[in-house]
Amino acid sequence: MDKRNLIDMANRIGDFFESMPDHEEALTGVAEHIRRSWEPRMRRALLSTLDEAPDKYGIALSDFTREAIVRYREKLTPAQASAA
Repeated sequence: MDKRNLIDMANRIGDFFESMPDHEEALTGVAEHIRRSWEPRMRRALLSTLDEAPDKYGIALSDFTREAIVRYREKLTPAQASAA
């Protein structure tokens, strides 16, 4: 999974929602878009970047996008797959 690409995509989503006048609604919009549109593997990879060095991939989450992901991390975290 190319984390640079995931960070870039998340930032583009953040850029779109950041223009909304209601900050809280915009944060929710980022998180909901990622939750609904990204497969669990992509969300896990994005969330793991929060625990790593911010510039490790040569691109960092924007402050706004990071705020949305941190605030809604629990909702973005995929459920654990049960062993069959």
